[in-house]
Amino acid sequence: MMQKKRFTLDVNAPVILGMAFLSLVALMADQMAGVDMVRLFGAYRTHASDAMQYPRLFTHVLIHAGLSHYTNNFMMILAIGPMIEEKYGSLRLFVMIVITAFITGLINVLLFSGTAVVGASGVLFMMILLASFTNMRQRKLPLTVLLVAFLYIGNEIIAGLFTVSNISRLSHILGGVCGACFGIILNTKGFAKTKN
Repeated sequence: MMQKKRFTLDVNAPVILGMAFLSLVALMADQMAGVDMVRLFGAYRTHASDAMQYPRLFTHVLIHAGLSHYTNNFMMILAIGPMIEEKYGSLRLFVMIVITAFITGLINVLLFSGTAVVGASGVLFMMILLASFTNMRQRKLPLTVLLVAFLYIGNEIIAGLFTVSNISRLSHILGGVCGACFGIILNTKGFAKTKN
C-alpha cells in the first residue's frame, strides 16, 4: 500500500518572511493598539543624545503608514525576495537589507528635518535592481539591468521633480543604487558561486 505524501509548508525565505511578519506586527500595533510606531521606530532627526536616533536608522523599514503601504511593498518583496534569498543566501540578503536601511535612513535624516521616513520601499527598490542582475554573466551586463534601472530610477527622478507627495522618492533612488552596487559586487568573479 502506497503511503500518501503529506503537504508541508516550506519556510523558503526566512529573512523575507521574518521581515514581512515583523512589519505586519508593527502595523497591527500601530493600527489596532494605537502605538505610535512612526514616533518609536521611524527615521527622523532628533538630537545626538537621543539614544533611539541610531536604531531608528535601521528600524524604519519595518514601519508602514497603513495597510495599503504595507501591502504595496510586501506584494513585490514577497514575489522577488525569495529568489534573491535563494541565490545569494539569507545572511547576505540580511546584510544588504541592513545596509540599505541604514543608507536610506541616514540620508533622509541628514537632508530632511521635520519629516520621518518609514517603509520598506528603499529595500524593495534594492531588490528590484538586484534581481535584474540574476542572469549576469562575467563581463556581460544584461540589457534588462539597464532597462530596469532606467525605468525605475528614472521614474522616481521624474516623479520627484514634478509631483508633490509624501513618498520618499530619494529612498527609492538610494535603494535602487544600493541594489545595483550589490548586483555588480556579488556577480563579479568569486562572489556569485558561494552562498551561506
